[in-house]
Amino acid sequence: MAKLIHYSSLTKKFIMAIAGLFLAVFLIVHLGINLFILPLIGNHVEIFEAAVHFMTSNPIIKVFEIVLFGGFIIHILYGAILQIQNWIARPVRYKKEGFSHTSFFSKYMIHTGIVVFIFLVIHFINFYFVKLGWTAAPEGPMILSTNHDFYYMAINLFSNTWYSILYIVLIIILGFHLNHAFQSAFQSLGLNHSKYTPFIKAVGTIYSILIPLGFIAIPVYFLFV
Repeated sequence: MAKLIHYSSLTKKFIMAIAGLFLAVFLIVHLGINLFILPLIGNHVEIFEAAVHFMTSNPIIKVFEIVLFGGFIIHILYGAILQIQNWIARPVRYKKEGFSHTSFFSKYMIHTGIVVFIFLVIHFINFYFVKLGWTAAPEGPMILSTNHDFYYMAINLFSNTWYSILYIVLIIILGFHLNHAFQSAFQSLGLNHSKYTPFIKAVGTIYSILIPLGFIAIPVYFLFV
């Protein structure tokens, strides 16, 4: 761990970018499964439960689960370290800040990152830790048969109006975080050129809008059904 911390800033950014892009791909898979909570097709519950069973029992997925947690830890750790290093490098802020070319999303990456971290903690408490038996299952209109019954866990959570509103707010903030993070990751990997940077930026913008909208569709459905 000490060796990881003492890497150069460029190396930290490179590793953080790889971890971030891995997490971005995971979000697509996660959203694809979560959308089956909604009655999009007749057998949506069976598909959701089959996908969850596969994701929680397949040995290969178990390995990727470890990689996923590693990705979270590395991304969060390096994000915090790089931000602290930036603060130390400029301990005294200008009394009057002039015009800056730094984007809004870039200025507040550490803030949105902290909110995303809080969201992850809440998410783990309500789902992953329940599976491990570390926390109690969320209460609601549905009775859970096992601590792996993620479908009814989700129903119970999204049946709570305040939880659904909080979830929507946190996902919107995640979208802000993704907006800058996507382009920043490719820049850290050295893929920054006038020919394809605009394309990367456009893909990042579309991604940071569609992914949050997909997740938000779930609580919105339960709020108005």
